[in-house]
Amino acid sequence: MVLKEILSKAQHTGNLSKEELVFLLTRTADEASAILALANSVRREYVGQAVYLRGLVEFSNICTGNCTYCGLRRENGNVHRYRMPEAEIIETAVKIAENGIGTVVLQSGEDPYFTADRMVSIIKNIKKHTGGAVTLSIGERPFDDYKAMREAGADRFLLRHETANPNLYTRLHPGKSLKERVRCLADLRTLGYQVGTGCMVGLPGQTAEDLADDLLFIRSIDADMVGIGPFIPSPDTPLGNVPGGSVDAALRMVALARIVTRDAHIPATTAVGSIDESGREKALMAGANIVMPNYTPLKYRVDYKIYPNKQCINEDPEIYLENRIESIGRRIGKGPGHSLKGAFRKTNT
Repeated sequence: MVLKEILSKAQHTGNLSKEELVFLLTRTADEASAILALANSVRREYVGQAVYLRGLVEFSNICTGNCTYCGLRRENGNVHRYRMPEAEIIETAVKIAENGIGTVVLQSGEDPYFTADRMVSIIKNIKKHTGGAVTLSIGERPFDDYKAMREAGADRFLLRHETANPNLYTRLHPGKSLKERVRCLADLRTLGYQVGTGCMVGLPGQTAEDLADDLLFIRSIDADMVGIGPFIPSPDTPLGNVPGGSVDAALRMVALARIVTRDAHIPATTAVGSIDESGREKALMAGANIVMPNYTPLKYRVDYKIYPNKQCINEDPEIYLENRIESIGRRIGKGPGHSLKGAFRKTNT
């Protein structure tokens, strides 16, 4: 294969094969710079210069899951658990809207306390008081739960598949299966959500072929949003002592996700910024166009420890927005920043 020829195809169509993706994933650091530059060009062409903001509220760190990589896993007894009261969740969402951010992201562990009825109440109140978009990131649920929350006004749902390798998925998620995760994503699409997925980079046992499959899966479901970040080992988990993923590998995956999806919304994740102080800026220059400032009240934020040394713990969202996005020549997007794909192109242009 010839790098120049594959990059030309990437620029014109983005319809890369698995073999071509593996080839690009295994290039040297010097060659990778051309991939990132191309992705930035594709980003500019398909989604423009705007960086859209999603105000994050981590409203519960209680989780019934026992994922081997996650600091919130149920068997980790060293986590101070919390649930935000409904009124405080809504109050935080209102603050986000008052700061000019058009989307609230409600994220939690898989906490059974927050039933569909409770989530419906929260969603309706946020929509009533802000008029903005609501993104949910609360894990696997039955179809009827997703339906009720969609009917209450939820606009988007982020459910990362983490890895498209079914055997690796099962090792990471004891008692769960990739098939069930894919079922949830299909349900969300059926119900009309703007659907987000994504993966971790640098997982133990993960190969370039696995990462290529991740990109092909993302493309196959025509994801509206794609979240990609490095694997960061978390203490008090079975994977706490294994090597983590690298920023360079994560940036390459962000770039290739931009190339193969063209117009998906791709965040510069907190995880990238947590292992590289300027990681989020680098991701924005490699194809990303979303930033998710953390508005979780500090008294809770310190305990949402999916992984250690999380960048946003003591970060002032307003200062970040003012000083860092504009420093790389980008501008903050106005409004909710809905999906650019499919029917959403027609209804949100």
